[in-house]
Amino acid sequence: MTTVEPETVLAARELYRFYRAGEEETLALRGVSLRVRQGETVAVVGPSGSGKSTLLACLAGLDEPSGGEVRVGGVRISHRPETERARLRARHIGVLLQSRNLLPQLSVRDNVRLPQRAVGKRPVASAGELLAQVGLGERTHALPRQLSGGELARAGLAVALANAPEVLLADEPTGELDGETEHLVLVMLRERAARGCAVLIVTHSVEVVRNADRVIELADGGAAEATRPASQQGVPDVTR
Repeated sequence: MTTVEPETVLAARELYRFYRAGEEETLALRGVSLRVRQGETVAVVGPSGSGKSTLLACLAGLDEPSGGEVRVGGVRISHRPETERARLRARHIGVLLQSRNLLPQLSVRDNVRLPQRAVGKRPVASAGELLAQVGLGERTHALPRQLSGGELARAGLAVALANAPEVLLADEPTGELDGETEHLVLVMLRERAARGCAVLIVTHSVEVVRNADRVIELADGGAAEATRPASQQGVPDVTR
């Protein structure tokens, strides 16, 4: 019986990103290449300053690489005008940032509706349905400042999932959460991967790494597949 490999949804090839400040030049990414397949969860780890957030911004089309390219579903998202990148991002990529990507003056429901309106087509799930899925069905009219840290994390995830993205990119989604809430967010991310989404998480969390299918380690702007200890290998455990 032939096994069909899952489709590669997110691909980065030879990404370079450097910044100039006067005479100084900082090379944040040095030829980073990676692939994330449909239904796969990949953790990106590395010390502070290794280029993790820069990589995520380039993958999301929030920043342009100085060299190389990023493709989502086979379509190049890099080296395009910002308006085109924003349109592709709205249709194909969900982004969960450390700031929780919520506008403080809007209710939780309206925060979810905002990216849905940007796409201009009927959403797969309404804002209310998405918030119910993340356990915030009774908090739809609350403002971000009225939410706890765990509720903010879940609301941000609902915003990232607003348009049923093919790719979900998360920057430290559990960094400020207690163990129970971290586990809940991980369960939701794994459920999204089980539906076919390609999930990439920038993280320092041992729990996130343990529950990932693969781990990519960044160091000095370069990337390599990380080998986990035998105790962390095998089927991800999000059911305890």
